[in-house]
Amino acid sequence: MNSPAIIILGEGSIPVARLVQRVCPESVIYGLINRTQSADVTIENFGETVRALFQSGTPIVGVCAAGILIRTIAPLLTNKWQEPPVLAIAENGSAVVPLLGGLQGVNQLAGKIAAVLQVPAAITTTGELRFQTTLLSPPSGYTLINPEDGKTFISNVLAGQPIKLMGKAPWLTNSQLPIVESVETYSPHQPPLEDPTPNSPFLTIQIVPWEPTAPMGTPNPNCLVYSYHPDRSSPPSPPTLFILGIGSGSLTDISPDVEAILRTATHWVGYKTYLDLAEPLRHPHTLRHESDNRVELDRACFALDLAAMGGTVAILSSGDPGIYAMAATVFEVLEREAKPEWKIIDIKVYPGISAMQSAAALVGAPLGHDFCAISLSDILKPWDIIAQRIKAAAQADFVIAIYNPVSRQRVWQLEQAQKILLTWRSPQTPVVCARNLGRPGQTVAIKVLEHLTIDDADMRTVLIIGSSKTRVIQQRDGKTWVYTPRYYSH
Repeated sequence: MNSPAIIILGEGSIPVARLVQRVCPESVIYGLINRTQSADVTIENFGETVRALFQSGTPIVGVCAAGILIRTIAPLLTNKWQEPPVLAIAENGSAVVPLLGGLQGVNQLAGKIAAVLQVPAAITTTGELRFQTTLLSPPSGYTLINPEDGKTFISNVLAGQPIKLMGKAPWLTNSQLPIVESVETYSPHQPPLEDPTPNSPFLTIQIVPWEPTAPMGTPNPNCLVYSYHPDRSSPPSPPTLFILGIGSGSLTDISPDVEAILRTATHWVGYKTYLDLAEPLRHPHTLRHESDNRVELDRACFALDLAAMGGTVAILSSGDPGIYAMAATVFEVLEREAKPEWKIIDIKVYPGISAMQSAAALVGAPLGHDFCAISLSDILKPWDIIAQRIKAAAQADFVIAIYNPVSRQRVWQLEQAQKILLTWRSPQTPVVCARNLGRPGQTVAIKVLEHLTIDDADMRTVLIIGSSKTRVIQQRDGKTWVYTPRYYSH
């Protein structure tokens, strides 16, 4: 859980807020300007601050009336799996009321705070009250694989169905759950105690040791499956930021490592279109933070700040994250701003299949010999530099992958690039035009350089300009292939 934000409306709430900080030493007290003098951070607008914290996934402890928090956050309530803990505390510390975030540990947080304040927490969750545990919010080290089945499972337990436990989980055996039988070790190679199907008379909980390639049990509405990763229990792992390449658009292009991270990360950060492409892999408990495609620096800073607060943050890039994508942006921000809290973040970059690789594979092997990549976007570098590089690459007879060839506001660069290339290349040089790779509406066309126009490209297009040695061949079935020989001679 991230460090909470403690919100107070007046200086009289400071004593209770400081007691809460004993439970959460990393928490920050936010106080209204002109009404508080001892808050860690002063704010001008209560509503805007609370909503911003809620949307960022920050737990909120309001030393105020519960109704104020409810009315402030109500318009943002869309998915209980994404709601951070929100609780209200009476100004005199006489009541601790968890409001939201039961799936993110709000009841546990309320219990800890109530213990310090020496009052009972106002827990109203039926399952937790009856069974003294929460199945949907397991302790550190355990991950519920099928949270979507949790509601039905818990309803059946409350209705009186018994449970058979497969695997070791002290937090379950020490609870008041109706466990009638258990085995210490779960093994996918031996039959379960009872077939955990929707028609089974018993409910089943399986504890599966975490392994990248291990079977994930048999999840269904009558069988909850938890993966157990002892390294993720205690001590806590350092905050992690994964910079992931998800390929051009097809889920089949995503590597197993990247897929595993996407399924287990606590936060996704990225351009909305890229998050949408990976959405089928997102578990309901994973928070999604989307932004526009033109705010890369802000996105990188937000992801680093989010990672520094704890949890596992995945920042998504299409193609490969190190090719015209977010990896360089993250390191640029990391060097430029150098916030002290970022030093502890464990940053890991995972590659993806780039657009030029996907395009090349669809037509054969145009990148079979020396090649380079050039972006025609002049947002981050002047056109003079771009033109100089196109000329140098053309002179050196490189195959050239061209990214960002045309945009709505920028249409003339492709024509200028074509003119430069025709100075050094034959008008009949093969050109591969690949658009919407891995996505609906994918098109791949093979043209010659002299017939290339701005209508052949947009920002979702990658072009591959052949060298003087690039060849076009056809098979009997009419399939056209483009390749560049491995050898080079005059």
